[in-house]
Amino acid sequence: MCGIAGMFDLRGRRDLSGEILVRMADVQQHRGPDEAGYHFEPGVAFAHRRLSIIDLASGQQPLANEDGSVIVVFNGEIYNFQELVPELQALGHVFRTHSDTEVIVHAWEAWGEACVARFRGMFAFVLWDRTRESLFVARDRLGVKPLFYAILDDGTFLFGSELKALLAHPLFPRDIEPECVEDYFALGYVPEPRCIFRRAYKLPPGESFVLRRGDERCQPAPYWDVRFTGDNRLSEKDAADELVARLRESVRLRMIADVPLGAFLSGGVDSSAVVATMAHLSPEPVNTCSIGFDDPAYNESEFAAMVAKRYATNHFVETVASDDFDLIDELARLYDEPYADSSAIPTYRVCQLARKRVTVALSGDGGDESLGGYRRHRLHVMEERMRAALPLGVRQPVFGLLGKIYPKADWAPRVFRAKTTFEALARNSVEAYFHTMSLLRDNQRQALYSDAFRARLGGYSAVEVFHRHARHAGTDDPLALIQYLDLKTYLVGDINTKVDRASMAHSLEVREPLMDHKLVEWLATLPSDLKLRGVQGKYIFKKAMEPYLPHDVLYRPKMGFAVPLARWFRGPLRERVKDALLGERLADTGLFNAAYLKHLVSDHQSGVKDYSASIWALLMFEAFLRNVAGEAARPAAFGMPT
Repeated sequence: MCGIAGMFDLRGRRDLSGEILVRMADVQQHRGPDEAGYHFEPGVAFAHRRLSIIDLASGQQPLANEDGSVIVVFNGEIYNFQELVPELQALGHVFRTHSDTEVIVHAWEAWGEACVARFRGMFAFVLWDRTRESLFVARDRLGVKPLFYAILDDGTFLFGSELKALLAHPLFPRDIEPECVEDYFALGYVPEPRCIFRRAYKLPPGESFVLRRGDERCQPAPYWDVRFTGDNRLSEKDAADELVARLRESVRLRMIADVPLGAFLSGGVDSSAVVATMAHLSPEPVNTCSIGFDDPAYNESEFAAMVAKRYATNHFVETVASDDFDLIDELARLYDEPYADSSAIPTYRVCQLARKRVTVALSGDGGDESLGGYRRHRLHVMEERMRAALPLGVRQPVFGLLGKIYPKADWAPRVFRAKTTFEALARNSVEAYFHTMSLLRDNQRQALYSDAFRARLGGYSAVEVFHRHARHAGTDDPLALIQYLDLKTYLVGDINTKVDRASMAHSLEVREPLMDHKLVEWLATLPSDLKLRGVQGKYIFKKAMEPYLPHDVLYRPKMGFAVPLARWFRGPLRERVKDALLGERLADTGLFNAAYLKHLVSDHQSGVKDYSASIWALLMFEAFLRNVAGEAARPAAFGMPT
């Protein structure tokens, strides 16, 4: 696990600045504190910050093939590298190390761009082939590892594991993309392929591209996609048995390491299943880490303790204060782009705890997306039955009116919170799911923005992100469609981003067995009724794990990794909220409606309504402007009139 950075001259063979390259690498030192490596040749400059995991003695990067004509910098793990080595040796390739990195250069020589189809793992890498005068860039199928890139006005191609590597280049322009501001306030993150800064991009999951000198076109193309066929009609027993076997294989591959290894244990189904599987594969007790909260409403530690006791793990727990809000500015600097998932705070803390004990930790991330585990999945499928019973021409006026006049009752039991349901029923399937997933709903964003910024957006809405992906989903199954959307948006932009930055901040490698692409592909072949049955999400997964986990862990209500935002904003963060939302920094951007900002603060702090999600998004946006954007936090940077 590492941080990579580099430059490539698309127009010639200029000598690229070593000073700039070192700066681009050093701002990512947290990703690779063990050592740094560099490669320079005319028109090419690569940097690597290493966190040593496999082949500690000889796995240094940048790494070359036998004659030095192919050079790679790589972040991640190729879990099946041991299977590929003999195949490549049979083709005449000579290996000098025992690292998975060396497999990449030889696989490129053997199979060219198709090499990525042979890799099973999490990865982002950039490879220079001097003979072909080409640069090959690729990212793993589920987007576990990030890759940012940009092309400067002078024809320099920049890349880095984090956006801060690009920001370290003095010629990188910091103009902000207005449509990404809309994306952020709708979703809580900036979705691939765009970036908050107009000239930067994130390579989407499962995509790659080749750059050649003399051609400044950058055209990423997919090499993989998941297909939700639902046509694998196994019996329940056979499906459960195969799921356990496939999970075991995925976990086994991710337990290969030359450093201390453990797992996160939240007390939820997914992390508990991973720990149970590890315990069956390991001759030694598994190291497990969890955090508890001093607020019982957010504390799952008792369920984690059940699993830890059952499998006699080396279990480490730390309690986090419910007022652990000092990370706001640190998170802004860590994520580089605006990022509004408040569970980044406990995620940061559990990574901090884990790093005290291990260098590699397995997690349960990705299970909800592939197995239908979110509450919103169940509600969407229920709504789809109602949408199917009535044509849109009937639903739109009836439920649209009800959605407008029905009060928003955050305080009421869920069954009485009909406003959101009415609003969803007035939409088509994709727009309804976008509405469900929105951090700030359409009407809230319209009220939030200034007249000038709404005009600047020119009618653009973040729902276009969902429409774009839905066109490639290849399914009309209600559950499968939104699972596909989750894999393309929420999993990548929110979950993977959160875990990558939080773990790398502490030089911790996190591996996700439930995001193994072969497991994801197989789960996509299962019928939806094996994932969601009645009100029970992850149905077949829970059935499969019944012999291995306590009933209370499997079938208790899902809690999530939340923090008490509403209370913070009415209590200890009361003045900070006022200063941030009503201060000069947000006002100076020209983006926001000052009267609506006052309304949010007043109604939330007086207890009239719960606007905690909106306020947190604005707090993190203000922190981004202050800690990252700098002089870009002016109307001109957004393309607004000054």
